[in-house]
Amino acid sequence: MISTRIVSTVPSQTELLYDLGLEEAVVGITKFCVHPQRWYKTKTRIGGTKTLDLEKIKGLQPDLIIANKEENVKEQILALQKVCEVYVSDIKTPEDNLQLIKELGEKTGTNLSALRLAAQLQSALNSLSKAQQLSAVYLIWRDPYMTVGQDTYIHSMMQKCGLQNCFETKSRYPETTIQHLKELHPDLILLSSEPYPFKEKHIEELREHLPESKFFLVDGEAFSWYGTRLIKTVAYLNHLITDLSS
Repeated sequence: MISTRIVSTVPSQTELLYDLGLEEAVVGITKFCVHPQRWYKTKTRIGGTKTLDLEKIKGLQPDLIIANKEENVKEQILALQKVCEVYVSDIKTPEDNLQLIKELGEKTGTNLSALRLAAQLQSALNSLSKAQQLSAVYLIWRDPYMTVGQDTYIHSMMQKCGLQNCFETKSRYPETTIQHLKELHPDLILLSSEPYPFKEKHIEELREHLPESKFFLVDGEAFSWYGTRLIKTVAYLNHLITDLSS
């Protein structure tokens, strides 16, 4: 059965549903689903990714809910599985992402659009520039500082860009300290725009302790959003890689 009423609980997958042409089918999105802006303004919001309003979702009478293993809370997803079919993605690599696009195309009756988008995504991946094996730390949080390990999509994107993740032996999102960063001597420290909104002032705080590292504020969506985001950010990433390597 092709789904006609869809609720998305993940921002990057909401953007994918839009790019698949599912304007009428999507009836609910989270408060963090900022792309496309028109949907953010007009679609029913069903809470945050980890604070879903289950009753509001039930009231929308969906026949398909799009979720993610990492971004959503297991107990809430189990509860929603009693409402209707729940598709739960688990994206660790760009290759997982390609499969996601194709599977959602099949589930939503948009196979041709999905194949087109998958081809565009593969082309974007193929055109990514690579840094010259620079060691890097990618910070996602402050107080405490948190970074990314080997089993994350961000780590895979760092690899695609030719960056050597200093925390590649760790899992998920390990905490770190300024002292630990000093011991690692990374060539680069990348401060993401999300989930913590790092600013220039945070670079200054770190630079006095790590004067030999180069610091960059980076677009978190370009590194952490799967779906179709890379198609839109490949030019940004290639420009960034040139800056990182200079």
